[in-house]
Amino acid sequence: MSLVTRCAVCGTAFRVQPAQLAARGGKVRCGKCGDVFDGVAALVEEGGERLLLEPSPQLGLFDPSRRPPQDARPALDEAPLPEFMAEIEPRTRRQWPWTVAALAAAALLAAQATFRYRSELVAYLPAARAPLDAACRWLRCEVALPRRLKLLSIDSYEVRADPQRDGVIVLNAVIRNRAPFPQDYPALQLTLTDEATRHLVSRVLSPREYLDAGRAAQLIARGIDAGGETSLTVYLDASRTRATGYQLVLFYPT
Repeated sequence: MSLVTRCAVCGTAFRVQPAQLAARGGKVRCGKCGDVFDGVAALVEEGGERLLLEPSPQLGLFDPSRRPPQDARPALDEAPLPEFMAEIEPRTRRQWPWTVAALAAAALLAAQATFRYRSELVAYLPAARAPLDAACRWLRCEVALPRRLKLLSIDSYEVRADPQRDGVIVLNAVIRNRAPFPQDYPALQLTLTDEATRHLVSRVLSPREYLDAGRAAQLIARGIDAGGETSLTVYLDASRTRATGYQLVLFYPT
């Protein structure tokens, strides 16, 4: 039995078989305009009037209870479907530009993190120094020792007058590195204050000024060992001040 269905968009009529409608659940793609429509709902008579969709043999195409037994059904795979009954492929958006953009953003973020924490990376992974040194030669940077000030502390310090020289004070301090990696030696700022804790004079000491002069270059190159400490003794001239107090802080010059 042959049926006629009509495209709701362009009005083109097609002759179809019930088995062909059943193969795609009634969905039909117009071979002229490409519109997808319900071929059963659009069934028409030869005269052009739309068929009423009341209980009828056509509903057996979609109602499993009305379908014939499996062995009585026609073999739908032996005859090719006409063009207007072709498989309707869903339209998919192109995902690859977003994937490429996401990968590029992730790579850029990783490169920025590597550049920012290059010193810590080398401290944890010494094998990374060679490629990072090569990259820094191109980027005109350097792979210095880490500078995590929050992981440094002054365990103890005191400022006292030198008993052998008038106007000279002696600074004794111990700097501890609480990081699990070596760190660059910090600078020290010693401030002398009066009885009202007003600042009278301040002096900044670089690592070369408070480390042993004979070993300063070697110590600075190695840094403070992970979990290690360094002791220092510095003599300063304070004859021009009448200081009664002092403050000592660590910092890294910018």
